Amino acid sequence: MAVYFLNMKMFGRAGGSSAVSAVAYRAGERIRDERTGKAYDHSGRLDVVHKEIVLPVRFADDELAWARDRSSLWNAAENAETRKNARVAREYLVALPVELSPPQRLELIRGFSQELSNRYSFAVDFAIHAPRDFPGSDPRNFHAHLLATTREVKVEGLGAKTTLDMNDASRRKLGLQPAISELLYVRAQWAIFTNEALQKAHIAARVDHRSLEAQGIDREPRPQIPRAAFEMERQGYRSVVAERMREEYQMRVEARLESAAGQEVSGAKGQSLEDIRREARENWLRLRQSQGLGHAEPAPSAAVDRVHDDDFTR
Repeated sequence: MAVYFLNMKMFGRAGGSSAVSAVAYRAGERIRDERTGKAYDHSGRLDVVHKEIVLPVRFADDELAWARDRSSLWNAAENAETRKNARVAREYLVALPVELSPPQRLELIRGFSQELSNRYSFAVDFAIHAPRDFPGSDPRNFHAHLLATTREVKVEGLGAKTTLDMNDASRRKLGLQPAISELLYVRAQWAIFTNEALQKAHIAARVDHRSLEAQGIDREPRPQIPRAAFEMERQGYRSVVAERMREEYQMRVEARLESAAGQEVSGAKGQSLEDIRREARENWLRLRQSQGLGHAEPAPSAAVDRVHDDDFTR
């Protein structure tokens, strides 16, 4: 069935990221970074179904050849930044409904990209990827990467930073809501666009960007296995972290069912449901510390277990 997944990532100098490297990998192309002189060659990729650059609709009648060329666009994005901690690109990673046909998925991503480009005046370079043929990979894992510039597109080149990159004080001066409202807007829009695509295709499935609690669904959110643990299992190794997360998830499910039935939780030594949850979380954090993984927070409930992609970490 269709699932909801949207995650955002920033690419910046502080983390050693390169927008040129990122887009070359996602688009499956060879692109040279003019700033560093390094070439990134990923032309051998076979899972790139479609790639396309979307610009604000107001430029439909303008040539803007520099912005419609992938190498030119992202080298311009890199060259526009001078600060050592500058953010050069942002990415939206989304899961595509397996129920849709390839043309329908393309129409969905193209429409969503156009919505973002029009709203924020940036360029969106999207790439649709098919599931990879790896052991343990999910054959339903159609997904798309939308790489957006952090500066507005102008006829003559990239201009000022988009409103997304303004701090809240600057946004208030323009009469805009805090930046978090934009992430909420984008999440809601992806649900709207996806559901419209499903409806148009006469498919009954629907997605919802809200939390289970907001939807009125009384169940535990499924755990998202950390990438390192997922990769271990995909390669045939045992992951203690993944096993523990599944065990604790099952424990929470059973506790919720017993609590709902008004019964004492079997084997829990009289603990309340909240005590069990707290203990499960503390055990998980101790396990992370013991393996040198730090205090990483669990993924939000809206995330799904099957969207694991090498591209999102590069």
